[in-house]
Amino acid sequence: MNRLTKAIIGIGALGGVTLLGLFGYALYQGPRMKVQSHLRTYQWAMPLPPPGTVPVGAPTIIPAPATAGASHVPEKGAVERGAVYYSYYCLACHGVDGRGGGPVGNSYYPVPTDLTKLQMAPASLHVAMLTGVGHAPVLERVVRPEYRWDLVAYLQTLRK
Repeated sequence: MNRLTKAIIGIGALGGVTLLGLFGYALYQGPRMKVQSHLRTYQWAMPLPPPGTVPVGAPTIIPAPATAGASHVPEKGAVERGAVYYSYYCLACHGVDGRGGGPVGNSYYPVPTDLTKLQMAPASLHVAMLTGVGHAPVLERVVRPEYRWDLVAYLQTLRK
C-alpha cells in the first residue's frame, strides 16, 4: 500500500471516529427537555388559575323540559335529534345498537355499558350520562347542554 492510500484510509477512519463520537455525545448529552416544566401531582402543587377564570364544579344539568314528568314525554323531534347526537357522541363506544360493541368501545376495560338494559328514570339517566364510570364523564365537557335531553329521549328508545 502506498502512502496516499494509507493517508486516505487514516483520514476516513478519523472522520468515522469523529462522527461516531459526535453521535454518542448528542445521544447521551445532547439537548433534552430539562428546562421544560411539567406537573406531577406527587411533586408540585398546581399553580393558581389566571385572574378572571371561573371554576367548574359539578356537571351542568339543565332541568328537564316542561313536558318531563314521571314518564318524561319527549318534545316533538327529540328522538330524531337524539339519534343524530348519539351517532356523534356515543356510537363509537356503545355501537349502533347500544349494546357496547362499538369499534372504540371494544378496546376499553371495562367495556361500555349495554344501553339496552338500562332501567333508569330519565332524570337519573341524564345525570348518569354525565357522571358515569369509565370514559363517560367526558360527556359533561363534550355534549352541549341543549343536546342532552334529546340524547336521553333517544336512549330510552334503545331499551324498547
